[in-house]
Amino acid sequence: MEVEQARERLDEVRAHIARAAKVAGRVPETISLIAISKTYPAEAITPFIAAGQCVFGENRVQEAQCKWPALIEAQPDIDLHLVGQLQSNKSEDAVRLFCTIHSVDRPSLVTALARAQEKHGKRPRCFIQVNIGDEPQKGGCALADLPALLGEARAAGLDVAGLMAVPPAGVETAPYFALTAKLARDHGLEGLSMGMSADLEAAVMLGATHVRIGTALFGARG
Repeated sequence: MEVEQARERLDEVRAHIARAAKVAGRVPETISLIAISKTYPAEAITPFIAAGQCVFGENRVQEAQCKWPALIEAQPDIDLHLVGQLQSNKSEDAVRLFCTIHSVDRPSLVTALARAQEKHGKRPRCFIQVNIGDEPQKGGCALADLPALLGEARAAGLDVAGLMAVPPAGVETAPYFALTAKLARDHGLEGLSMGMSADLEAAVMLGATHVRIGTALFGARG
Protein backbone atom coordinates (compact mmCIF):
# COMPACT_ATOMS: atom_id res chain seq x y z
CA MET A 1 0.00 0.00 0.00
CA GLU A 2 1.21 3.48 -0.87
CA VAL A 3 1.14 6.38 1.57
CA GLU A 4 -1.57 8.16 -0.41
CA GLN A 5 -3.87 5.13 -0.25
CA ALA A 6 -3.27 4.84 3.48
CA ARG A 7 -4.11 8.53 3.88
CA GLU A 8 -7.33 8.11 1.89
CA ARG A 9 -8.45 5.22 4.08
CA LEU A 10 -7.64 7.13 7.24
CA ASP A 11 -9.56 10.15 5.97
CA GLU A 12 -12.58 7.99 5.14
CA VAL A 13 -12.68 6.43 8.61
CA ARG A 14 -12.20 9.81 10.26
CA ALA A 15 -15.09 11.17 8.19
CA HIS A 16 -17.34 8.41 9.55
CA ILE A 17 -16.22 9.26 13.08
CA ALA A 18 -16.84 12.97 12.50
CA ARG A 19 -20.30 12.35 11.06
CA ALA A 20 -21.36 10.21 14.01
CA ALA A 21 -19.84 12.65 16.48
CA LYS A 22 -21.78 15.52 14.93
CA VAL A 23 -25.06 13.62 15.29
CA ALA A 24 -24.25 12.95 18.95
CA GLY A 25 -23.11 16.51 19.64
CA ARG A 26 -19.57 15.38 20.33
CA VAL A 27 -16.16 16.72 19.32
CA PRO A 28 -14.53 14.30 16.85
CA GLU A 29 -11.04 15.11 18.11
CA THR A 30 -11.90 13.54 21.48
CA ILE A 31 -12.30 10.11 19.84
CA SER A 32 -9.14 8.10 19.35
CA LEU A 33 -8.80 6.04 16.18
CA ILE A 34 -6.78 2.90 16.95
CA ALA A 35 -5.49 1.30 13.74
CA ILE A 36 -5.55 -2.45 14.41
CA SER A 37 -2.47 -3.81 12.70
CA LYS A 38 -2.60 -7.40 13.96
CA THR A 39 -1.28 -10.00 11.48
CA TYR A 40 0.16 -7.26 9.24
CA PRO A 41 3.94 -6.87 8.84
CA ALA A 42 5.88 -3.70 9.41
CA GLU A 43 5.92 -2.83 5.72
CA ALA A 44 2.10 -2.68 5.72
CA ILE A 45 2.11 -0.40 8.75
CA THR A 46 4.73 2.16 7.68
CA PRO A 47 2.49 3.84 5.04
CA PHE A 48 -0.04 4.63 7.78
CA ILE A 49 2.68 6.04 10.00
CA ALA A 50 3.89 8.15 7.07
CA ALA A 51 0.30 9.32 6.55
CA GLY A 52 0.19 10.65 10.10
CA GLN A 53 -1.38 7.81 12.10
CA CYS A 54 0.37 7.23 15.42
CA VAL A 55 -2.13 5.12 17.42
CA PHE A 56 -2.02 1.39 16.68
CA GLY A 57 -3.35 -1.77 18.26
CA GLU A 58 -2.12 -5.34 18.42
CA ASN A 59 -3.78 -8.53 19.69
CA ARG A 60 -0.73 -10.52 20.77
CA VAL A 61 2.29 -9.52 22.79
CA GLN A 62 4.66 -11.85 20.96
CA GLU A 63 3.64 -10.58 17.52
CA ALA A 64 4.03 -6.98 18.65
CA GLN A 65 7.49 -7.69 20.04
CA CYS A 66 8.62 -8.88 16.62
CA LYS A 67 7.71 -5.75 14.68
CA TRP A 68 7.08 -2.73 16.89
CA PRO A 69 10.37 -1.97 18.70
CA ALA A 70 12.04 -0.97 15.43
CA LEU A 71 9.00 1.02 14.28
CA ILE A 72 8.86 2.86 17.61
CA GLU A 73 12.57 3.58 17.48
CA ALA A 74 12.03 5.23 14.09
CA GLN A 75 8.85 7.04 15.24
CA PRO A 76 9.00 7.58 19.02
CA ASP A 77 5.54 9.16 19.31
CA ILE A 78 3.81 5.87 18.46
CA ASP A 79 0.99 5.12 20.90
CA LEU A 80 0.73 1.32 20.99
CA HIS A 81 -2.32 -0.44 22.46
CA LEU A 82 -2.82 -4.09 23.38
CA VAL A 83 -6.42 -4.96 22.49
CA GLY A 84 -6.27 -8.77 22.71
CA GLN A 85 -6.32 -11.13 25.65
CA LEU A 86 -3.28 -10.99 27.92
CA GLN A 87 -1.80 -13.95 29.76
CA SER A 88 -0.54 -13.07 33.21
CA ASN A 89 2.93 -14.42 32.40
CA LYS A 90 3.20 -11.88 29.57
CA SER A 91 2.44 -8.92 31.84
CA GLU A 92 6.03 -7.71 32.08
CA ASP A 93 6.44 -7.76 28.30
CA ALA A 94 3.13 -5.93 27.89
CA VAL A 95 4.01 -3.22 30.41
CA ARG A 96 7.37 -2.63 28.72
CA LEU A 97 5.97 -2.35 25.19
CA PHE A 98 2.42 -0.97 25.33
CA CYS A 99 1.10 2.43 26.30
CA THR A 100 -2.42 1.12 26.94
CA ILE A 101 -3.83 -2.33 27.75
CA HIS A 102 -7.50 -2.89 26.89
CA SER A 103 -8.03 -6.41 28.26
CA VAL A 104 -7.75 -6.39 32.05
CA ASP A 105 -10.38 -8.93 33.02
CA ARG A 106 -9.40 -10.90 36.17
CA PRO A 107 -7.77 -10.44 39.57
CA SER A 108 -4.69 -12.52 38.73
CA LEU A 109 -3.92 -10.21 35.79
CA VAL A 110 -4.38 -7.13 37.99
CA THR A 111 -1.82 -8.57 40.41
CA ALA A 112 0.63 -9.43 37.63
CA LEU A 113 0.33 -6.00 36.02
CA ALA A 114 0.81 -4.20 39.33
CA ARG A 115 3.96 -6.22 39.98
CA ALA A 116 5.26 -5.51 36.46
CA GLN A 117 4.56 -1.79 36.83
CA GLU A 118 6.54 -1.63 40.04
CA LYS A 119 9.44 -3.58 38.55
CA HIS A 120 9.74 -1.53 35.37
CA GLY A 121 8.64 1.88 36.60
CA LYS A 122 6.05 2.21 33.84
CA ARG A 123 2.30 2.60 34.26
CA PRO A 124 0.28 1.96 31.10
CA ARG A 125 -3.33 3.06 30.97
CA CYS A 126 -5.73 0.14 31.41
CA PHE A 127 -9.27 -0.65 30.36
CA ILE A 128 -11.32 -3.22 32.23
CA GLN A 129 -12.77 -5.61 29.67
CA VAL A 130 -16.34 -6.65 30.37
CA ASN A 131 -17.99 -9.69 28.80
CA ILE A 132 -20.90 -7.55 27.72
CA GLY A 133 -22.76 -10.39 25.96
CA ASP A 134 -22.07 -13.02 28.61
CA GLU A 135 -20.35 -15.23 26.04
CA PRO A 136 -18.33 -18.14 27.50
CA GLN A 137 -15.86 -18.17 24.60
CA LYS A 138 -14.88 -14.52 25.08
CA GLY A 139 -12.61 -12.78 27.53
CA GLY A 140 -13.85 -10.11 29.86
CA CYS A 141 -15.13 -10.11 33.41
CA ALA A 142 -18.75 -10.94 34.17
CA LEU A 143 -20.89 -7.86 34.72
CA ALA A 144 -21.59 -8.92 38.30
CA ASP A 145 -17.83 -9.07 38.97
CA LEU A 146 -17.06 -5.62 37.59
CA PRO A 147 -17.32 -3.62 40.86
CA ALA A 148 -14.95 -5.94 42.70
CA LEU A 149 -12.43 -6.13 39.84
CA LEU A 150 -12.47 -2.39 39.36
CA GLY A 151 -11.86 -1.90 43.08
CA GLU A 152 -8.94 -4.32 43.00
CA ALA A 153 -7.42 -2.61 39.95
CA ARG A 154 -7.64 0.81 41.56
CA ALA A 155 -6.25 -0.45 44.86
CA ALA A 156 -3.35 -2.08 43.03
CA GLY A 157 -2.38 1.22 41.43
CA LEU A 158 -3.46 0.50 37.87
CA ASP A 159 -4.31 3.58 35.82
CA VAL A 160 -7.88 2.57 34.96
CA ALA A 161 -9.05 4.62 31.99
CA GLY A 162 -12.40 3.00 31.32
CA LEU A 163 -14.19 -0.07 30.00
CA MET A 164 -13.67 -2.18 26.89
CA ALA A 165 -16.32 -4.39 25.31
CA VAL A 166 -16.82 -6.57 22.24
CA PRO A 167 -20.53 -7.21 21.55
CA PRO A 168 -21.71 -10.58 20.23
CA ALA A 169 -21.28 -11.12 16.50
CA GLY A 170 -24.23 -10.99 14.14
CA VAL A 171 -26.54 -8.91 16.33
CA GLU A 172 -27.42 -5.24 16.69
CA THR A 173 -24.54 -3.82 18.68
CA ALA A 174 -26.07 -0.54 19.86
CA PRO A 175 -27.76 -1.98 22.99
CA TYR A 176 -24.46 -3.49 24.09
CA PHE A 177 -22.65 -0.19 23.54
CA ALA A 178 -25.35 1.62 25.52
CA LEU A 179 -25.01 -0.85 28.39
CA THR A 180 -21.22 -0.48 28.41
CA ALA A 181 -21.58 3.30 28.52
CA LYS A 182 -24.03 3.07 31.41
CA LEU A 183 -21.67 0.79 33.36
CA ALA A 184 -18.83 3.27 32.81
CA ARG A 185 -20.95 6.17 34.06
CA ASP A 186 -22.09 4.18 37.08
CA HIS A 187 -18.47 3.56 38.04
CA GLY A 188 -17.10 7.04 37.31
CA LEU A 189 -15.15 6.04 34.22
CA GLU A 190 -14.79 8.23 31.13
CA GLY A 191 -13.03 5.90 28.68
CA LEU A 192 -15.02 3.59 26.40
CA SER A 193 -13.10 1.29 24.07
CA MET A 194 -15.79 -0.04 21.75
CA GLY A 195 -16.64 -0.13 18.09
CA MET A 196 -14.90 -1.66 15.08
CA SER A 197 -15.05 -1.18 11.32
CA ALA A 198 -18.63 -2.40 10.90
CA ASP A 199 -20.19 -0.51 13.79
CA LEU A 200 -17.96 2.44 14.59
CA GLU A 201 -20.69 5.06 13.99
CA ALA A 202 -23.07 3.45 16.49
CA ALA A 203 -20.22 3.20 18.98
CA VAL A 204 -19.31 6.87 18.59
CA MET A 205 -22.92 8.00 18.94
CA LEU A 206 -23.16 6.00 22.17
CA GLY A 207 -20.00 7.44 23.70
CA ALA A 208 -16.94 5.54 22.44
CA THR A 209 -13.70 7.35 23.20
CA HIS A 210 -11.54 4.73 21.43
CA VAL A 211 -12.59 2.85 18.29
CA ARG A 212 -10.59 -0.18 17.12
CA ILE A 213 -10.43 -0.16 13.32
CA GLY A 214 -8.68 -2.85 11.30
CA THR A 215 -10.54 -3.98 8.18
CA ALA A 216 -11.51 -0.49 6.99
CA LEU A 217 -7.84 0.49 7.01
CA PHE A 218 -5.81 -2.60 6.24
CA GLY A 219 -8.39 -4.65 4.35
CA ALA A 220 -9.95 -8.01 5.12
CA ARG A 221 -7.70 -10.52 6.80
CA GLY A 222 -7.30 -13.98 5.33
